[in-house]
Amino acid sequence: MKKVLFVLACLALAAGAFAAPAKVVVYTAHEDSILNALAPRFEKETGIKLEYVKLGSGDVIKRAKAEAANPQADVIWSIGGEQLEAESAILAPYTPKEWDKIAPVFKVGTNWLPYTGIMNVFIVNTKMVAADKMPKTWKDLADARFAKLVSSARADKSGSSYMQLCNTLLVYKGDEGWNVYKGIMKNMVISSSSGAVPKFVNDGEQAVGITLEDNAFRYVQGGGPVKIVYPADGTVAAPDGIALLKGGPNAEAGKAFIDWCLSKPVQEFLVEQMARRAVRTDCKDPAGLPAIKTIKTVPYDFGWAAKNKTEFSKKFADIAMELGL
Repeated sequence: MKKVLFVLACLALAAGAFAAPAKVVVYTAHEDSILNALAPRFEKETGIKLEYVKLGSGDVIKRAKAEAANPQADVIWSIGGEQLEAESAILAPYTPKEWDKIAPVFKVGTNWLPYTGIMNVFIVNTKMVAADKMPKTWKDLADARFAKLVSSARADKSGSSYMQLCNTLLVYKGDEGWNVYKGIMKNMVISSSSGAVPKFVNDGEQAVGITLEDNAFRYVQGGGPVKIVYPADGTVAAPDGIALLKGGPNAEAGKAFIDWCLSKPVQEFLVEQMARRAVRTDCKDPAGLPAIKTIKTVPYDFGWAAKNKTEFSKKFADIAMELGL
């Protein structure tokens, strides 16, 4: 009898071990409002526990690289594609479910996947800048009328600001691009974070901000005295990314998390709540924003941006020091 009880106890312990809930560990630069909405929803819909660590996008990469020999996380969630491209060696290739529903224009990564579509825009305070004086191009931001009135984060610290620097260099090649961007930098007031840029413009502290479309649109939706301007000389339309870390402790749960993030219901939520462009072909553009086909876009070479990140970041830092930013 004791032997039977002992066997049953062992079986119960084994069953308990196998019944332990799966979990996925994620490093993310997502904003709190989205994390607070999506984390409990993911757990409810999948039964998988989500543990996330929120960091700046640069710190996400630094931490993942430092842990590469012994990964502590499974997924990197929502950071700039150029950062993921630069560190593709620490990422594991994965083809998600419904890959055929992802728009070809966003299938640009090496070992990382598109998460949402982002676009560079100008946000302009309509009380500070008359309609006929609004900037229309990247070159316009260097005009004397915007002296110390252009809000931006640091391109050597912020992933989105680095993409905005690259945007200028893609539109205006070589030395001309750097001359244009240096002119813009002369008018810049540097913010502590990219998320603060549209707030400063909305609050009237600066007249113009260089930011992402979704960040700007929230202030338009909120009734602020602001307008979105799409640069007529070309804006980058590109995905931010999500990726499976190589050797992560919960790889299958990580794959399930990626599949969930790219599913139609979640992509539609991101369109509705973040005003991000969905990467799926079966989702609509955010209400109140122009169709992407009506905007002059330029292709973004993530490999080029990643390869030159150290050089371009140093050049930005050198110019910033020269200008006293």
